[in-house]
Amino acid sequence: MQKKYFFFDIDGTLTDRATNEIIPSAKQALEELQQKGHFVAIATGRAHYKARPIMERLGLHNMVCAGGGAIVVDDQLISNRPLALEKAKQIAIEADSLGLGVLFATKDSDEVISRDELFIKQVGKRQEPTTYRIDSKLAIEELEQIYKLYIALPQTSKIELTTKELLPSLYYVPEYLMYQIDEKDRGIRELMAYLHAPTEDVVVFGDDTNDLVMFGQEWFSIAMGNGTKALKDKADYITATNLEDGIYKACQHFGWI
Repeated sequence: MQKKYFFFDIDGTLTDRATNEIIPSAKQALEELQQKGHFVAIATGRAHYKARPIMERLGLHNMVCAGGGAIVVDDQLISNRPLALEKAKQIAIEADSLGLGVLFATKDSDEVISRDELFIKQVGKRQEPTTYRIDSKLAIEELEQIYKLYIALPQTSKIELTTKELLPSLYYVPEYLMYQIDEKDRGIRELMAYLHAPTEDVVVFGDDTNDLVMFGQEWFSIAMGNGTKALKDKADYITATNLEDGIYKACQHFGWI
């Protein structure tokens, strides 16, 4: 059997969005794929520190994480690329001048730093576990790296942030704007180059809009039955929903397990 290189999104693909629990049949599929000699990895937007525990719970040793900015091979962090620094600074400086609260993630951890508590006062605390560090002497111009940038600019705000499009951004929640790397496709290519393996042997599974960059590439893409229409339109194959054992069924269908 020809060796394949599988990359799986987490939320809504490997897990049940309602419970955040790993779907048993999906975990079984990953185990059987590895037993057959295939390369199996996660492809997620989550930061490295946040994705690693899930990788380990799944019994995996490889992943593309941080939206494609970081890669892990055989449990070793090979690279972890931050945002383009000068562009991130430009956005943050303008947001600050507009009186918007700004948080900076400068480490591979749940810690964010800010000059004051303005972000929290304007839009509240983030919905995921976060360690807040206030540094009144923080100088944006002197920051050496920024992995993620959070701006207290609600989706409904009329404030114009002219530098907004300098980097890709998204609203995971409507209360604030978030900047993070969104290049899962690049992460996959970098990992495959590290392995000296052909990208045409890659297979990706996903369900949501943040998986779009992985689809329509030179490799094979599979959309979950619960996926968005945009993703299904770009997919090479559509399987059953994640809750209906879509991953396991697709792997059986193509004879990978």
